Amino acid sequence: MISKAQKKSDIAGNGEEELKEKIILAILEEPVIKSAGETNLKEIEERILDFLLSEGCIKSKEFIVALAKTIYDEIFGLGPLQEIMNSSEITEIMINGPENIFVEQDGIIKRASVNFETPEKIMQFVRRIIAPLNLRLDETSPMVDARLPDGSRLNAIIPPLCLNGPTVTIRRFKGKRYEAKDLVAIGTMSREISMFLKDAVVNRANILISGGASSGKTTMLNALCSFIPSSERIITIEDTAEIQIKHEHVVSLESRPANIEGRGAISVRDLVKNALRMRPDRIIVGEVRGSEALDMLQAMNTGHPGSISTAHANSPEDLIYRLETMVMMSDLDLNLQAVRRQIGTAIDLIIHMERQPGGKRIVKEVSSVQIGGGGKIRVNPLYAHHEEKASLKQIPQDVEKKEGCVER
Repeated sequence: MISKAQKKSDIAGNGEEELKEKIILAILEEPVIKSAGETNLKEIEERILDFLLSEGCIKSKEFIVALAKTIYDEIFGLGPLQEIMNSSEITEIMINGPENIFVEQDGIIKRASVNFETPEKIMQFVRRIIAPLNLRLDETSPMVDARLPDGSRLNAIIPPLCLNGPTVTIRRFKGKRYEAKDLVAIGTMSREISMFLKDAVVNRANILISGGASSGKTTMLNALCSFIPSSERIITIEDTAEIQIKHEHVVSLESRPANIEGRGAISVRDLVKNALRMRPDRIIVGEVRGSEALDMLQAMNTGHPGSISTAHANSPEDLIYRLETMVMMSDLDLNLQAVRRQIGTAIDLIIHMERQPGGKRIVKEVSSVQIGGGGKIRVNPLYAHHEEKASLKQIPQDVEKKEGCVER
């Protein structure tokens, strides 16, 4: 028979991590522990104390309180990431293995002070998030995209595709919804640009927002949507819900990946086609990245002006190249000339966003799109960022091709 003194000695020698694991298992076995909404920290502390007393182990009050918080976060929250997730200033979390966790705060990437104990803990963390979504992460399905309850977007990739162990990226979205006046206040754009874009949106210009990753495209999209008159019906379409529109008449659609059996996928392109039957005044697509670009352009050309979307590109000119490629990814056999006519007649403005080295996001350029001679597309810069004054310098609209117009 093992005495209480022996038990106490064993637990003390096992270390806090093994002790924590034993307590978690003991708590989970109790039917009274159900969900975060029905369990509070005080109950967890009581369970820990009961367990320690039953094992003949004595710990300080501070230890029990701290352990209760850790266990609560691990069972009901996001484990070691919970404290980071509680900070509204952190917009990106990057997990490059258990001991290499980085965060982005105010546009600057820095190392976090937390870590996971093992690669298996990262796997458990991701699987706990994706399980209610009917998604899986294993060797047969080593990549996954998911949305957290707070709207954050999660991407995970594991070996053998990722050589340095389980890697997770979480894109967070601040609860604050930026309007155009906020972007003016923080220097993303000038008041002159804001008024120009307001007129463009109210007059139902078709607008595409381009830029690199984390350059502020979605933030600008939300700001533009604040200009849409309240009398109009808006349909938003996204892979992961990020658009925040304060509007009376909004219908939000979200694509769906295939289930474990590989069935039931609903693409952005499917949703764009369906949105056309929902009597929209405006169609807002969070991001075009594939064949749905063709359906978006056709919607813009067939009675749905005022549509807005975003796309990854290094410049307004590169966006035209990308759109041509995306449209030709569709199952229709279109020649390049027809594709260019679709693009040139559908898009009115391109707003190009840029993330500067210090993390600040700016409107780098605003350009109009027109059909030139021979059906070629002309990208005409209307405003360009002036580096010296850190403001937008207007370019006369009667500039000839030699002064900056790019003809395709």
